[in-house]
Amino acid sequence: MRQRNKPWADDFLKENEHFIIADPQLNKGSWSEVFGNSNPIYVEIGTGKGQFIAGMAEKYPDVNFIGVELAKSVIVTAAQKIMETDYDNILLINKDAEDLKNIFAMDEISQIYLNFSDPWPKNRHKKRRLTFHTFLEKYRDILQKNGELIFKTDNRGLFEYSLVSFSEFGMTLKEVNLDLHAIDDPGNVMTEYEEKFSAKGQVIYRCRSEF
Repeated sequence: MRQRNKPWADDFLKENEHFIIADPQLNKGSWSEVFGNSNPIYVEIGTGKGQFIAGMAEKYPDVNFIGVELAKSVIVTAAQKIMETDYDNILLINKDAEDLKNIFAMDEISQIYLNFSDPWPKNRHKKRRLTFHTFLEKYRDILQKNGELIFKTDNRGLFEYSLVSFSEFGMTLKEVNLDLHAIDDPGNVMTEYEEKFSAKGQVIYRCRSEF
């Protein structure tokens, strides 16, 4: 979906560098020091408007959350939402997922979330899918042993592709859920897209896997 340009976004990012980290690569290997504690660190790649990460931060106050979002017009909206709360366990990064290994050290992250990623349906664009093997290599390197990759989508084609991609990469599939909202999962925090799609009766798929 094309995002509306926000001319004030650059100024907003500069004014809030304490929260939207301007040079995240400088903190590689020392994110616990940035948060000021040794709590586990969970990363959401593609934070969107911030509903999921804000909900997770509230639900799990003893976990540190970092949201990675490339689109400036989107991350500023997420930041505004989060700044309305008093959570001190969230930071945001305005970077591409391609940069993950420059931002995080090996074994620095405990969990990674991929929520409603762009499906890039054309085969010639498959390298852009966040479940393509080149991205899986990055996730594997920054995740701790037994760290999980949790993937949610409403796109059946992307889900099926991703299950094959995970399996071919040698990952262990711990959960494959073909209708997430058919079960009572109190730990599930919905994104904006998830609320919208499920209200229309669309099925939500979820997979938990580890390297």
